[in-house]
Amino acid sequence: MKGLIRLLVSMTVLLFASGALAQEGSTGGGAELQVSPRSPQAGNVYVPESSRTQSGLFAHTTYMLRSLDGSKPAALSTPNAAAVAGPLATTEVAETPASMGCLYLSSPYSAGCVPNSSSGTGGPSAAGYGAIAIVDAFDNPDAASDLATFDSYWGLAAPPSFTKIYANGNGDCSTPPADAGWAGEESLDIEWSHVFAPKAAIVLVEACSNSYTDLLYAEQVAFEYIVNNYPAGGQVSNSWQGGHPGVADDPFFADWNYNAVTGYKTPILAFASSGDGGFEGSSEGFPSAVPWVISAGGTSVLRNPTNLYFSSEACWAGSGGGTNTLEFYTTSWTGGNIGPWADFQYPIYGGLAGPALRTTPDLSFNADPASGVWVFSLYGFGGWTPVGGTSVSSPALAGIVNRAGNKLGSVFLTPITGGGDWFSTWENNLLYSQLATAKAYASNFYDVRTGSNGTAAVKSYDTCTGVGTPRGLLGK
Repeated sequence: MKGLIRLLVSMTVLLFASGALAQEGSTGGGAELQVSPRSPQAGNVYVPESSRTQSGLFAHTTYMLRSLDGSKPAALSTPNAAAVAGPLATTEVAETPASMGCLYLSSPYSAGCVPNSSSGTGGPSAAGYGAIAIVDAFDNPDAASDLATFDSYWGLAAPPSFTKIYANGNGDCSTPPADAGWAGEESLDIEWSHVFAPKAAIVLVEACSNSYTDLLYAEQVAFEYIVNNYPAGGQVSNSWQGGHPGVADDPFFADWNYNAVTGYKTPILAFASSGDGGFEGSSEGFPSAVPWVISAGGTSVLRNPTNLYFSSEACWAGSGGGTNTLEFYTTSWTGGNIGPWADFQYPIYGGLAGPALRTTPDLSFNADPASGVWVFSLYGFGGWTPVGGTSVSSPALAGIVNRAGNKLGSVFLTPITGGGDWFSTWENNLLYSQLATAKAYASNFYDVRTGSNGTAAVKSYDTCTGVGTPRGLLGK
């Protein structure tokens, strides 16, 4: 790199069915968020042990399964098209690669968007670059064959490569022990990151355990693997959450912490699930609240009960959201925090008067188990099952952003400065910059305005769906 990077341091349990109120919380900018009853959950869900809150510095998965009666659903040998009654006289159906590709990339209201669970229905066309790395805990012994089965059933092209890495270099294990709950998570993550970016390599990085020590080490392994093997860069998806350990760990999720060896020319973005507990008021969710991360929230996909045409997207009751008291606005560089290097929410929540706090989520995707996506996991589920939760959102959005091909990271180098430019959160900058536009926002995003996760979805940004859900690739 011809110049030094200049850092700007001198500027002065689920309550769906009960409809219970979320905690009242502050935006950090002085105004109180308006709490409201959470939307009822359509149908029943089963929350696996791996998705239940852990004590201490341990993470949990962020998925749940569509269920007939709240018990663990039996695995299916092939997907089927069973529907669930949704709100406002709508229907929710388990979604497929083809129906999700149609909804988020092309013609949402067309007949081609109707979910068809028959084999060979395909998905989005071939696109993508570099690699998408998935960071999870424990081992899925069937990860590679799960992905192959998923691709074969739907008629999807295999990725250029699939690599499984044991993040055991910290000495905490030789081979991560197998765990069914996390294995289901891993199958979901590799399959749905691949759907939208078939030409991106898929890299599964397995931590020795779900401790932060092991998961943060695995995060480092994932970023460094992309830096060392994929010059075009890529994305790292994290479908897990726990309590926030403090801003000192934020740089684990920023590419500037890894890509100096390539002259800051390997752009990598981190994504993280916003959680499945709905609006949390003062939320300490990690790593979703890290400002370098694109926090992935969730929606419900509602369909016409007569013909299953797309009707609308609504805020899913479980979509995690809120403000983080540790990620406050400061003009002193910390490696984390909201600040001049990460001020994408400044126009909404203001600056030092408050102070402003990091608010989640940023962008959303279908995450309602009632409109969940089909996943195949032999070790995790025993076969096919519809899966929901913001665990779906993180890898799917990583795939969509990969497909868009803007190759954004935290560093942007320009010759006029001699190669000395600012660290910044370029993807979130792009997403949020469109909120004020007269045309681009309405063309590039679906503005979710119905439903509640404890705060109601409203026009523009909200703490259930962020800026909304993708429509096409522009602005991503």
